[in-house]
Amino acid sequence: MDSINGIFGIVNDAIARGLAGLMPGWAATGLTTLLGVVLVVLVLVAVVMSQVYLERRVLGRMQDRWGPNRVGKWGLLQPVADVIKLLMKEDIRPNTADPVVFFLAPIIVLVPALLVYAVIPFGAGMAVADLNIGLLFILAVATIPTIGIVLAGWGSGNKYTVLGGMRAAAQMVSFEVPLVLALIGPVVIVGSLSMVDIVKAQATVPLLLLQPVAFLVYLVAGIAEINRSPFDMPEAESELVAGYHTEYSGIRFALLFLAEYLNAFAVSSIAATVFLGGWQGPILPPFIWFFLKAYLLFLAMIWVRATLPRLRVDQLMAFCWKFLVPVSLANLVATCIGVSIYQAMVG
Repeated sequence: MDSINGIFGIVNDAIARGLAGLMPGWAATGLTTLLGVVLVVLVLVAVVMSQVYLERRVLGRMQDRWGPNRVGKWGLLQPVADVIKLLMKEDIRPNTADPVVFFLAPIIVLVPALLVYAVIPFGAGMAVADLNIGLLFILAVATIPTIGIVLAGWGSGNKYTVLGGMRAAAQMVSFEVPLVLALIGPVVIVGSLSMVDIVKAQATVPLLLLQPVAFLVYLVAGIAEINRSPFDMPEAESELVAGYHTEYSGIRFALLFLAEYLNAFAVSSIAATVFLGGWQGPILPPFIWFFLKAYLLFLAMIWVRATLPRLRVDQLMAFCWKFLVPVSLANLVATCIGVSIYQAMVG
């Protein structure tokens, strides 16, 4: 039962043992895991709705306006209205689109965005699974949406969507290099790929203080990975209409929209876990600390979007290969040397 310990404080060892007394062990394990997955999905839906509201509201105040204010008090029901609108819209497929690829692409983009959260600990014992290769699992799964985005662009049968998909592929593959290099530094210091072990290693000192360069590189590369402004070249509306999702509407567009915000919160959650100590913090419950740190980083993304203009494609790629990659490599080398010296002194 170790892999399903304390899922959000509801499914714990006692409940699992109780279920095991009523049904076979494999059935109890499957049921408790399913409950954990359902709970995580429900929490993530609420998180995405809050992200949409926060982004509109904060951007509005930064641009000297109020933001959504018409549906519900302070516009709190605007995300609900958006969901209803998207679900009621007609699902249109262009005649030139490949029906199978057009249908599968949003699913290929969304499912990995959900899988990432399987190994992110929201608190002590609050993870669906504590894999000993948790960070490697995240990095492997996070590469899959690139395939879905390329398929969405190609399968739509539109030259603008194809350009958007190819831009997304080039951008995501490029920025994945400094992102991975930035995460290797903390792994070298902790000596584990488990997300839980990484959090526990920060009980006294957050890795942000030991890896400030890696934190900044990860945050910048992460924003570029999820195609957010100022790195939103695959969706550049002034050039490509809406990029790879131009032809999508209704529920299919809703899936792509959901995946985009799930990825944004995943980047914030990973940064909070690896660099800011995850659920570690005084007085408040552990999961409150986790969400405070993750939302703080998401607010930083909104601040960046409201402040910086969109880069050109050549500036974007040059920034990655000529600046972020060398900086992340230098940081990794310095980290390895520092860890080797420390181990020699201690040993």
